[in-house]
Amino acid sequence: MATEKMNIVLSTTAADARWGEKAILSSSDDGMTIHLTGGDALATVQRAARKIDGQGIRHVALSGDGWDLEKSWAFWQGYRGPKGERTIEWAPLGDSEREELDRRLNIIDWVRNVINQPAEELGPEQLARRAVDLISKYAGDAVSYRITKGEDLREQNYMGLHTVGRGSSRSPVLLALDYNPGGDENTPVYACLVGKGITFDTGGYSLKQSAFMDSMKSDMGGAATVTGALGLAIARGLKKRVKLYLCCADNMVSGNAFRLGDIIRYRNGKTVEVMNTDAEGRLVLADGLIDASQQQPQLLIDAATLTGAAKTALGNDYHALFTFDDALAQQLLNSAASENEAFWRLPLAEFHRNHLSSNFADLNNIAGAAHTAGASTAAAFLSHFVSNYQQGWLHIDCSATYRKGAVDQWSAGATGLGVRTIANLLLK
Repeated sequence: MATEKMNIVLSTTAADARWGEKAILSSSDDGMTIHLTGGDALATVQRAARKIDGQGIRHVALSGDGWDLEKSWAFWQGYRGPKGERTIEWAPLGDSEREELDRRLNIIDWVRNVINQPAEELGPEQLARRAVDLISKYAGDAVSYRITKGEDLREQNYMGLHTVGRGSSRSPVLLALDYNPGGDENTPVYACLVGKGITFDTGGYSLKQSAFMDSMKSDMGGAATVTGALGLAIARGLKKRVKLYLCCADNMVSGNAFRLGDIIRYRNGKTVEVMNTDAEGRLVLADGLIDASQQQPQLLIDAATLTGAAKTALGNDYHALFTFDDALAQQLLNSAASENEAFWRLPLAEFHRNHLSSNFADLNNIAGAAHTAGASTAAAFLSHFVSNYQQGWLHIDCSATYRKGAVDQWSAGATGLGVRTIANLLLK
């Protein structure tokens, strides 16, 4: 029965032939065995956990030898699903490993839960306030924040965010959060994190088809990812000052929604002609990047479910990385390797910045038909709002944030991938 506890053990020997050639899972009266005979033990554990969940087994005990932190976490990554409750009795771990497991269970599961939540239940302001709650849980009095919304955004000249969000009955919101563990207002800001928080994306008047719109509750995945990353870094002991900017809005169709041909005038003097209302993420991120640049941080990271082009290139398996800073790219890739997360660097060059010409403004929000590298030109657009874009800036196009359907390693829904990598980089 699904309510009975199932013991799960690890083995480095192959399964009996009756379970099939290269079987990774077998069962007996004592429970189930995961067979680690392939090259990637963590992937094998995760796939096996997905199979166990698929059998309706909702209570397991990880037993026997071999259950270290990473294999335990890999099991949870595969076992966890968006519906129903699951119970794991964990194998014994050392104190530091158990503390790290608990951090991931609390913070990365928060990220996955928030991304999976229906848009009806999570609007722009709710997203901002939940982010504050998460960071405050780990940072306590070291956090201060400001939430700016609705007409206040227009009055304070956050025109990208106001323009995109004005078509919804739910006001757009900018969260500016300051984690300052030393408490000294004069402490330099080490890093800024900027997240795209589009809580639902219809595409606006450049309307998406249903097949592309049904997962758009997840279009705030970048905001959730950088929030979780900051929370995890703080929980791991981060003592540097970091500012978090979440650009939160619905992109809806209404009589007040923005239109093609509209021109947005940003605080840094740039003007942008809107030629596709479904390229809205870059328009809201621009406001956050302007604020972040003014802090003159050593490190500026933005994360966004920004383009279908990145997903076309990399599928759901890798996050796409863009930067002009080769040394920083390598640091990020090293962090990703140490955290067992998959990132892939895609091209971003000076010439991409010239692919956004407009007849009526400084920039178009999409590249012309002759320039088809959509993920690269989207990154290039963002670079126009980063003061020192050639050094210290990373853009992450979050291709691996969300899966519309289950696969052999993941349930449907959010993955939480990227949180650990960014947290690791913040602690370098």
